[in-house]
Amino acid sequence: MAAAPLPTRQMLAYGALGFPLAFAALPLYVHVPQLYAESVGLPLALVGAVLLLTRFADALIDPLLGQWSDRLGNRRRLIAVALPLLALGMAALLAPPANGAVGGLAWLVLTLALTFIGFSLATINYHAWGAEIGETPQERVRVTASREIFALGGVVVAAALPSLLASDAATALRILGWLFVPILAVAALATFAGAPAAPASGSGPQSPLTAVFDDPRFRRLLTVLAAGGIASAIPATLVLFFIADVLQLQEWQGLFLVIYFICGGLALPGWVALARRHGKVRAWMASMVLAICSFVWAFLLDAGDGIAFALICAASGAALGAELALPPALLADLLADGRRAGHAAAGAGAYFGVWNFVTKFNLALAAGIALPLVALFGYKVGASDTASQGLVALAATYALLPAAIKVISLLLLWRWQQQFEGKAS
Repeated sequence: MAAAPLPTRQMLAYGALGFPLAFAALPLYVHVPQLYAESVGLPLALVGAVLLLTRFADALIDPLLGQWSDRLGNRRRLIAVALPLLALGMAALLAPPANGAVGGLAWLVLTLALTFIGFSLATINYHAWGAEIGETPQERVRVTASREIFALGGVVVAAALPSLLASDAATALRILGWLFVPILAVAALATFAGAPAAPASGSGPQSPLTAVFDDPRFRRLLTVLAAGGIASAIPATLVLFFIADVLQLQEWQGLFLVIYFICGGLALPGWVALARRHGKVRAWMASMVLAICSFVWAFLLDAGDGIAFALICAASGAALGAELALPPALLADLLADGRRAGHAAAGAGAYFGVWNFVTKFNLALAAGIALPLVALFGYKVGASDTASQGLVALAATYALLPAAIKVISLLLLWRWQQQFEGKAS
């Protein structure tokens, strides 16, 4: 007898925790480079190197955290342990002391480490929890969409708040860090109180971590994710610099980010409907085409092209909705197929630990490549000569490099689409 579908209220309760986790991710991956370069005075290339090393170290432990989480088997308890670490780390990270470059560098490294540990343990178990509670492919994509709608809401609020909290960016981010603590607490209570419990995952023998790669479909899905993720992470690293120095519209930064993430949330129901009608893979491919066109258009912009960039933010934001919801839903489908067939290589935590590793490695690689690359070609923060080599390099790295990588991701997905269709579509 088929299980009753999840009530909407339980899906919404599960999704609520996505709000503060995404709220934390925006300043963590977008504002921190600019904050420590401008307010602390660290060289941009040094900030990029620190982000590369700390993100890479963080990514390396994710698969181990995932397997350890499967062994313990209590998703709620592990999330409850992780959230205080995340809250303390975020509040400290966004409030660097005025101790000079050496003190600022040490503060950056230590607070990033604390924040990443809390964020990793929470997100691995939260995403694995979502993969374990859906009974059908459509229910799993609805669970994922619920989480990502809340997540996009969190990003929109995090993008809009700094300009409302204070005129000085450093002060605004400090206030934002402290506001994050009660927001996290309220959302966590809503999720713990109302979301359905995940099945126990700690019973039975534990497969070696390398077993997650036994499924060729997972390896290929991970490859597509890696290529597409790098293409998305590079502009995320450079967007504030692009808006401030290429478009010379720094005062519009918050508005552009809000447009981007609001359109991502508004587009999500459309992508879910498209996936239901044509399959998740084809819907994902359509979103990649939209993203590629947006990147290419962005390279053609000049200073003051605010309306055009707002349209680009709307289009690329709509593509983001699919990128957030469909790949994790495909992974949940693959895991469900494995459980039904009796040959699941490992628990959901191990899979999402590897998934998180790839996602974070993309962000680390983007920061470690993009920031030193634009610095190598002469870009300096605050440059105003739009014809300079540095700003041309910034525009090309922000727009054309991601477009080229996204084309590779699209071709891989097109080549392997039959691997992901059938039961998993």
